[in-house]
Amino acid sequence: MFEIGRDIMNNTTRGVVMDRTALTRINIVFGIFAIVFALFAGYTVHLGIQGTDHARRRGADAAWTVSRADITDRNGDILAKNVMSGHITLRPGRVTDRDAVARAIHAALPYEYTLADALKLVNSKRRFIYVKKLATDYQRDMIKNAKLAGLEVEAVQDRRYPKRRLFSHVVGFVGNDGHGLEGAERAYDDYLQENSDSLHLSLDSRIQSVFYEELSRAIQTYQAIGAMGILMNSRTGEIVAMVSLPDFDPENLGADPIRNRTFLPMRGVFEMGSIFKIFNTALAMENGIDKEYYVAEPFKILDKFGRVAHRVQDVRSFKPPRPHLTIEEIMLHSCNVGSAQIALDLPDGAQKDFMKRLHMDSALDLEFGRTERGLMPIKWGPVERATVSFGHGISVTPMHLLLAVNAMTNGGIYIYPTLQKRGIGAVHGTRVISDEISARLRDVMVRIAEETSGKQARVAGIQIGGKTATAEKINADGTINRKRNLTAFAGIFPASAPQYTILVILDEPKGTKESFGLRTAAWNAVPTTGKILDSILPLLFK
Repeated sequence: MFEIGRDIMNNTTRGVVMDRTALTRINIVFGIFAIVFALFAGYTVHLGIQGTDHARRRGADAAWTVSRADITDRNGDILAKNVMSGHITLRPGRVTDRDAVARAIHAALPYEYTLADALKLVNSKRRFIYVKKLATDYQRDMIKNAKLAGLEVEAVQDRRYPKRRLFSHVVGFVGNDGHGLEGAERAYDDYLQENSDSLHLSLDSRIQSVFYEELSRAIQTYQAIGAMGILMNSRTGEIVAMVSLPDFDPENLGADPIRNRTFLPMRGVFEMGSIFKIFNTALAMENGIDKEYYVAEPFKILDKFGRVAHRVQDVRSFKPPRPHLTIEEIMLHSCNVGSAQIALDLPDGAQKDFMKRLHMDSALDLEFGRTERGLMPIKWGPVERATVSFGHGISVTPMHLLLAVNAMTNGGIYIYPTLQKRGIGAVHGTRVISDEISARLRDVMVRIAEETSGKQARVAGIQIGGKTATAEKINADGTINRKRNLTAFAGIFPASAPQYTILVILDEPKGTKESFGLRTAAWNAVPTTGKILDSILPLLFK
């Protein structure tokens, strides 16, 4: 630009005789122009080096703009929100009155810095110091009002979670860059970054609180190492509540072990036990099996040489009402011996294909995250088919199980879940069984809740259907551990036309005096579900 100025002067004066006064005036104008340009260039460089952060902090103090949308539950309760906060910062090299700055730091933070400590900070050789991160409004105001060189307040946005642990796994948390790392924060990160309107989830804080309280109490009562609970709208797929314990504090991630962040409903892979008898019974109905099976003694599976390859038996407490049972009665009384015989009467490949139909063999890509992959048998011989019929030898996540049970009971439609609030309408999904078979399964599940292992889940005023499961865990060497198990109850209500599907799981519960030392689902998962239902039904059906 200086060259352009010289060209202008040269071209202007070339061939023209000018007096000294005119030439002086032109030189003065050029000099002013050069000075203005130098100042402008210097200020531009300054902004490029430091101005961005300074402008951000100055702008934040004047007109705060939230950079991430709120997350609310279905009723508008805040689950996650950006709030204005700030860090107290110190640049010792810019301090002009060291004593005054030290006094201001001590006055604003008397329990964190003595006057001597504050003087050490002020006299530090460091260029920049965070005196207090996320200072309170009172502390920030004191520093601002002091108006001392080198002592400033850096405005920041802090993500807060008012419900803290209650929604830690489902809502998740953000990283230092403000982007979601887990849960809904991660799944809907683009929306939350790009919109100012709140993200309304399908979750209900009131229902979630009941699940959290009762599952926490169950862990204490039965000395379990973990617990899970999910409630889903049977028709829309809306997740109304979803709890995984142990949990963590999203506002203080260092307070809990990292393993507590594992979201068990989607990351835990377990053998789920006798709830799989729902699927085995559906297969029997679908393939027209209509006969009775002898269940009064263990069932022997023979190899090709006629030797006993495996012996299927029921728990010691199992007492069939009669020696031969129908397929409905086998499910009603949760009979392993009968279930195994049904499985071996199915056409070759039918069981494997049915599990694939229910997506048990793959990871589920859900809108709010990806589950772990289910573990299917490597081969489907007689032993494998028999054990899969009652939920052993196959491992899936609780989410796999919930969605499959829902499909069996909502009229036969497999639907994917959502964390977003939806309107009531027709079920949208894939048909996996007929409506007639679904109705027959519901009838059996009602009888389970009224006559057998699910009785403690009953509540007054509504008909419940369900199925229990108790699965012994497998040791690292592949042997069965008789002292460690997983117990579960999958339920539907109202049973005649399900609106909700519920799943409650306890991980390694212990026997109590009240349970006579027994630790099967009927003594822990079922009564826990009953307490949850008793509290949430008035909230769901007003």
